[in-house]
This record gives sequence, structure tokens and C-alpha cells, in this order.
Amino acid sequence: MHDGDNQFAELKELILSRASVKQDVYATTKDVFVEMKDVLGDIAKELSEYVSEADTRVAVTTTSEGLFENQMTLGGDTIVLHMHTNVFTFPSSHMIHKHSYVAKQPENAYCGIINIYNFLTDSFRFRRMNDSGYLIGRIFLNHERHFFVEGRGKIGIRFNDFGTAVLNKEAMRDILETILVYSLNFELFTPPYHSVDQVLLSDMQELSQNLKLQTAKRLGFRFQRDEDSGVEF
Repeated sequence: MHDGDNQFAELKELILSRASVKQDVYATTKDVFVEMKDVLGDIAKELSEYVSEADTRVAVTTTSEGLFENQMTLGGDTIVLHMHTNVFTFPSSHMIHKHSYVAKQPENAYCGIINIYNFLTDSFRFRRMNDSGYLIGRIFLNHERHFFVEGRGKIGIRFNDFGTAVLNKEAMRDILETILVYSLNFELFTPPYHSVDQVLLSDMQELSQNLKLQTAKRLGFRFQRDEDSGVEF
């Protein structure tokens, strides 16, 4: 057999083992994202009914921003779910490759990603384009709905059993509730004086129109590493 024949045989194998599984991962991730929108809507409805009886000023709503983005406003916080349209795998040094689930079937390491961000609601309300949001967690899932979560605080610790954990609606709700609790406990701190002691005249002149001065919950502060990182299994 000529080298060209061997190469074409390899190409055919790669189409089935790589391209096909990536299509499966994408389809699964898209289905999961639609289900997560529904779960987030259920949470919002329940919280809205509860909060409205105590304080009508606190709004709890959800909005869809197309096929790949969904938002939940919870008072002063807005949670943004964003599905990445690409499929990823991990470097050979990543601990996922040592998992028996992946070792037996390397294609199981191909994952879609759903990122979850925390913004200030006023950043959207006043279109403060300079404001920062924070990546609170990111969900990795494969074609069989096996998943793990990287995230801040307890988020990355609780959801790390990639070999057996399946992302059903019960798991989705658990993840979302954990992230909402974290976000509401993630308070707005004033930035250090030295980080805001100068301002451009152009910013000051436009401040009343679009509030261009950058705002974020921890502007000027850094998380400790043990709060930032999820654990690897």
C-alpha cells in the first residue's frame, strides 16, 4: 500500500473519530443549553413569586438573547449563560486524560462549554460598556452528557465527577442554585482610592449620559487562588 493510501485511510478514520463526535458534542451541548434556559426560568418564577410578597422593588426575570445566550436578573445581579459554539479537548497534561472513563475512550474528552458570568444589573440597564463581569463557572460536557464544572468557591469542588455525573435537569438546577448563591454573596466593594483618583475630562463630560467610569464587584481587587480555581479530578 502506498503512503498516499495510508494517509487517506487515516483521514477517513479521523472523520469518524473526530469530526463526527464533535458534531455529537455540539448537538448535546445545544440541547442541554435549551434545558438550562427552562430550569433557569423555573427558578426565576419561583423566586419572583416569593420575593414579590416581601419586596416588589426586587425584580427577578429572565431574558433570552438569541440561541446561545440567556440572562437572569436577580435584583442588582445579572447572571449570563453563554454557550460556546465550538468543541474543545484538553492538553495531554490535563488530569482528565488520567480518568478511566477517558482512557478507555479518548473521544469522551471532547467537550462543549457553557460559560456563566456575573454582571451588575446596572451595567446592562445604563449600557455601561466599560463595566466588567466575572466568569463564575464554566460547564464542560461531552456527547454522553458527562460533565464537570470549573468555578469559583465551592462551585468547582462540588461538580467534578466527570466519569459518572450526568447533566440532567436536577444537576442543572443544583449548579444554577449554587452559582446564584455565590453571586449574591459576592458583594460590591468600593475600588481603592488610587485606582479612581484620576478621570479623563471626556469621561466626566459624558458621565451623566452613559456612566462610563468602569464598575465591577471587585474592581481593583484580586481573588485568592483557592477561591478562583476549581479542583481537578
